[in-house]
Amino acid sequence: MPKIPLASWVDSLVDWMGDVFSGFFDAISFIIENVVQLFTDLFMLPHPYLFIVILAVIAYLLGRLPLTLFTAIGFLLIDNLGYWSQTMSTLSLVITAALISVILGVPLGIWAAYSKSASRVIIPVLDFMQTMPAFVYLLPAVTFFSLGVVPGVIASVIFAIPPTIRLTRLGINQVSGELTEAADAFGSTSGQKLFKVQLPLAMPTLMAGINQTIMLSLSMVVIASMIGAQGIGAEVYRAVTQLQIGKGFEAGLAVVILAIVLDRFTQNIFKSKKRGA
Repeated sequence: MPKIPLASWVDSLVDWMGDVFSGFFDAISFIIENVVQLFTDLFMLPHPYLFIVILAVIAYLLGRLPLTLFTAIGFLLIDNLGYWSQTMSTLSLVITAALISVILGVPLGIWAAYSKSASRVIIPVLDFMQTMPAFVYLLPAVTFFSLGVVPGVIASVIFAIPPTIRLTRLGINQVSGELTEAADAFGSTSGQKLFKVQLPLAMPTLMAGINQTIMLSLSMVVIASMIGAQGIGAEVYRAVTQLQIGKGFEAGLAVVILAIVLDRFTQNIFKSKKRGA
């Protein structure tokens, strides 16, 4: 039995997309580069100590004293180790990837919850995206967007968006049918039912999806550094290639601190909203 020329088909498809959609890819690249640079400039604008104070205040408002102390001490340690600018670059990349994932993922999750036919198409695609090795995403990203931060963001979005879509769909589907029927009985439109009943009740599940998306985006920083994305990931990758164990531990510790802070912040956002309500 002759071998199916799947590889050549994929190569032909990628070449065709590169020729036909080159202008579209250039526009996406321009937007992402400017968004990442905007966040980087914003985070680098204040002095590191002032930025740490701002983070500590946010941590106190969202959580309690232990989170505030961990945030302040953790970022002071990052600054002391000399990874401040790299951490801000990584934070910009993660926030950009997470923001794109939320903007695209929440509507897709709502669509999948409302439409069974859309769900039958979206869910297998998500299964494919989550089981495909992350390194594979780097190949088309580099082909379409060259080297640098843009393919890193694109690969991170592809890798990290499934939880937002899945848990948005799950949260809406878990809303009690009696509540939606009551909203219909009171004459609510589809938009009113979605934004005033379903999304507020689905918010804990939706926020869990966003939290997972942020963590998955952060997990891609080392892989993204292989295609030119700057930040802590580049320091980890450089330490691995040069067998600098101590430096690799320092850079890895900075990633861990950033991951814990982002995780606790996103977990406490919804809790603080509930307390305020």
